[in-house]
Amino acid sequence: MRAVLQAGAYLGGYAGILFGGAGRLDWPMAWAVVGLNAAFTMAAFLVVDPDLIRERSRPGPDFDRRDALLASLGFVWFAPLALLVAGLDARFGWSIPIPLAVELGALLVLALGYALGLWAMRVNRFFSTFVRIQRDRGHVVVSRGPYALVRHPGYSGFIFASLAVPVALGSLYGLLPVAVGTVVFVLRTAREEATLRRELPGYAEYAERVRWRLLPGLW
Repeated sequence: MRAVLQAGAYLGGYAGILFGGAGRLDWPMAWAVVGLNAAFTMAAFLVVDPDLIRERSRPGPDFDRRDALLASLGFVWFAPLALLVAGLDARFGWSIPIPLAVELGALLVLALGYALGLWAMRVNRFFSTFVRIQRDRGHVVVSRGPYALVRHPGYSGFIFASLAVPVALGSLYGLLPVAVGTVVFVLRTAREEATLRRELPGYAEYAERVRWRLLPGLW
């Protein structure tokens, strides 16, 4: 129930900030973005391990407080600020027009990013909200599915989806806060790597096999 209430509050806030910034409800692309967000949120309750859903809604003991701070800072730039800027952009027309085909392509990238994140949660029952070595849940290295390609596919999917949102909404200015959030999440990934290498048995060997953290061929 706690996770359901959190999801409802998140979706309500997501839509409220977006449409509140725009000052109107007749915005089809915004409804498409909110609808995709809602669809994948509901899908998570159907395909993700219920024990992981509970862990993500209320992380267990000994989670990394500094990681929680970084995650919260990154999320503020990704969601409230980026959505607010995109909404205000729609109201005041700051950005140059973006072709509809580009906006629709961004919607596809958004869906693919969410799908990658959902896949990562599906195969990795230790995908907690914040970094912690989950000894109470039998934490082991997961190397199947998207983890055979990159070491942090959930973050990859979230970043790509977040970058796609302002474009789908026709807001180039909305990319600015997302860029800041991306930098924060890259720093977060580097910190998490250090923790996993130091404390999770087998992770260093896994990192030698799977070279890339977020994007194959780049980093």
